Amino acid sequence: MLNNFFDPAILFFLFGIGAGLLRSNLEIPPPISKFLSLYLLMALGLKGGFALSQSGLNVDVAKGLGAAVFLAIFIPTIGYQLLKRITGPFDAAAIAATYGSVSAVTFMTAVQFLDGNKIAYSGHMSAAMAMMESPAILLAVFWVNGIRKKISGTTHSHTLKQTLHESLTDGAQLLLLGAMLVGILSGEQGKTMMAPFSVDLFKGMLAFFLLDMGLTASRNFHYLKGKSLLLIAYAILGPIVHSLLALGLAYSLGMSLGDSVLLMVLASSASYIAVPAALKLAIPEASPSLYLGLSLGLTFPLNIILGIPLYSYLANWAI
Repeated sequence: MLNNFFDPAILFFLFGIGAGLLRSNLEIPPPISKFLSLYLLMALGLKGGFALSQSGLNVDVAKGLGAAVFLAIFIPTIGYQLLKRITGPFDAAAIAATYGSVSAVTFMTAVQFLDGNKIAYSGHMSAAMAMMESPAILLAVFWVNGIRKKISGTTHSHTLKQTLHESLTDGAQLLLLGAMLVGILSGEQGKTMMAPFSVDLFKGMLAFFLLDMGLTASRNFHYLKGKSLLLIAYAILGPIVHSLLALGLAYSLGMSLGDSVLLMVLASSASYIAVPAALKLAIPEASPSLYLGLSLGLTFPLNIILGIPLYSYLANWAI
């Protein structure tokens, strides 16, 4: 587990956190940060597509995707029931949606971790990540619309149709799925042609992006001040519980070690880009500093630094 600290990408992430805490003026310009994010999604989609072009659709693919969809519904549903006992219903729905969805960067870091440790995994897990993005948002909108009907004088409404359209047409989501389709169609020839772009550059680009994420995470720590200790405990312990649920499901389905680790990472991660952006429109009553502060200021760095090697260790012990 300690070897993870000496991975260059993780070291750059820690460096970014340190620079942020020192209040350095070091920053990655937003256009470059956006480019890095799009590059990583494109490379990840291509990698998954190339793998799927070799394996095709089979029982293992169905198991992986089915497990992902189940967790994407089960985790936010249970989370909402628990969180609304701790905080208000709107904040509870927003936090449950955030933790019911996934972090693409955490997934990419886990992929790099598996590659570095020569642990095989399936390309369809990238598709699983894409499928886990939207269910939690749709559930949250369903919950809050029901709450609004019980509160007189509430005028804001955000339909499930609107949210579904925004989720499915999100640029990052489309790029991931489009790149995966390109990988499937181009196959082995495309893999050879794109290797200098999608393989050779990936590690360096991920390190650069994690530097930016370290800076961003450190600047969200202050949002945690004064928050309920129960919410902070949820942000720390919730992902571990979610990962164990994923491990149990992966074990029962006979999934491979690499796929099990990735399913655990997806289940334990929390969105801090796509879902918060959607929640600002869909649930304006919720506090962004709360769900964003918990996910980006606490869960994301813990998963990147400690979570991924821990989930790999647990999966290796159980699978």
